[in-house]
Amino acid sequence: QVQLVESGGGLVQAGGSLRLSCAASGRTANIYPMGWFRQAPGKERELIAAINTSGRSTYYSESVRGRFTISRDNAKNTVYLQLNSLKPEDTAVYYCAASKIVSGIMTTSSGYDYWGQGTQVTVSS
Repeated sequence: QVQLVESGGGLVQAGGSLRLSCAASGRTANIYPMGWFRQAPGKERELIAAINTSGRSTYYSESVRGRFTISRDNAKNTVYLQLNSLKPEDTAVYYCAASKIVSGIMTTSSGYDYWGQGTQVTVSS
C-alpha cells in the first residue's frame, strides 16, 4: 500500500503562486509515476500534470501548461506542483495520485491506484 498526503493549498489572489506537496509513504513509494488532478465544484476531476518515475518526462493539460510545473524528489518521496499566475478558474480541490505502471506517464485517471485526500486551492479575483 502507498499513502499520499497533500499539503500547501490555501487562499491566494489572482496572479499569485502556491506550491503543493504530495508526501508518499509505504512500500516502494518513490518508484511510481505520479499525477496531480483537480476537481472544481460541479465539474469532473481532471488530470492536470503527470510525471514519470525519474522525473525526466512530464505531461500538462492545456489549461495549466506554461503556468504549473510538476517535479519530484525521490529521496524525499515527495512530488511537487508549482502553481504560478493563478486564476480564479484554478479554484478546486487538488489531489495527487500514484500509478502502479512500471514506466512512462499515466494520463488517464483510471490508471491511478492510490489517491490522497486532497488540498483546497482558492484563487480570489
